[in-house]
Amino acid sequence: MAPSSFKSTPYWWDTAPLSLLQTQSLPAEVDVVVIGAGYAGLGGAITLARAGRSVLVLDRQHPGEGASTRNGGITSGNIRPSFAELARKFGKERALGIQAEGKEAREDLRRFITDEGIECDYQLSGRFSGALTAKDYDNLARGAEDLSRTLGVESYAVPASEQHQYIGTDFYCGGSVRMDIGGLNPAKFHAGMMRVAQAAGANIQGSTAVLSTEKSGAGFVVTTSRGKVRAGAVLSCTNGYTDGSDKWLRRRLVPIRSRIVATEVLPKDVMDRLMPPRMMYSDGRELSYYYRPSPDGTRIVFGGRDGTVSGDPQWPTNHLKTELARIFPELADTTLSHSWFGYVAMHRDMVPRVFRKDGVVYATGYCGSGVVWARWLGMKAAQQILGKEQEGRTSFDFRPPQFIPFFNGNPWFMPLIYAKMEASDRRLMRRK
Repeated sequence: MAPSSFKSTPYWWDTAPLSLLQTQSLPAEVDVVVIGAGYAGLGGAITLARAGRSVLVLDRQHPGEGASTRNGGITSGNIRPSFAELARKFGKERALGIQAEGKEAREDLRRFITDEGIECDYQLSGRFSGALTAKDYDNLARGAEDLSRTLGVESYAVPASEQHQYIGTDFYCGGSVRMDIGGLNPAKFHAGMMRVAQAAGANIQGSTAVLSTEKSGAGFVVTTSRGKVRAGAVLSCTNGYTDGSDKWLRRRLVPIRSRIVATEVLPKDVMDRLMPPRMMYSDGRELSYYYRPSPDGTRIVFGGRDGTVSGDPQWPTNHLKTELARIFPELADTTLSHSWFGYVAMHRDMVPRVFRKDGVVYATGYCGSGVVWARWLGMKAAQQILGKEQEGRTSFDFRPPQFIPFFNGNPWFMPLIYAKMEASDRRLMRRK
């Protein structure tokens, strides 16, 4: 398939183009400068502006041009380490707090969308997680039972004999369902957050790169590509788009490409057969595939790790198309309408976090689950800046991520890691 046969821009931009803001002069001084106008930055800006603070949000691209409008729109709030891993590394109390905060953050996202009147095609559809082996099914079943018992989340196992009620494939050996996860149009959600932030009084400026942030007395001097601004506080929310202006952070966050493809419009009977309840979907392979129906239920949006570090080669698109057909063989000849990528931020602990360094407050490191965590932790960071100890308390208030040896922003090692994960998945497939 020729690269020209599909759009290289996100499917979501077709219905929610990027916000192109008119350039305004920068203020000489503000209470808070927020770096990054994605979900986290806007979540923090809304909280700060509504508390009466003067807020300047700066983004080197158009607001939302990064992962906030490029993601799959699944409100999973996944935490990559298991509960046992979290308890071993951070203690059982912290692990329980993270688990409980996930439920709270998902519920808060739903309230925020409803209360602010954000029209973003949000649906609390539930998510089906496919089991790849019998052992995988047992683990998913136990996890669903634990989730129901400990947090009261509607969750249950789906044996292989019943999985066609949820997904039209024989690729899996059953799976599990949890009903606290849904989907939205991420670009529409970002546009709604922009509207809310501007209505609250936040000054949002695109095409304005932050070049440096330096302590100055009780505050900061933020040097940008368009001039300098004095600020009482700085909130950094750059995540997978962190650049050389923050070399310290860039050595700790690895920008990983996540690629998504969208199929052409499929016949209704095909969608009814392949995705009967129109849920969100995932499975436990190393390369983390996730997929869903489009909000209008007419096509499939399918994503996974890209494995490349530069350019826009064809093979990652072909790879996703192959994996889509592995799950749904009847889609082997289906045409793709879109293929695009965005950057997620991974780090050594693989847990989102809020932390401070030299007075700057950071909300970052979402590891591919920013639809839930970015706005939530941006809000928590802002509450900490406001001195609201109770409201700003979070189980994700950690030490900064550890630095990564021999890494300075260019993820040169990702093709090797990708190949290793792909080999692991091939071994798993042979055991099916």
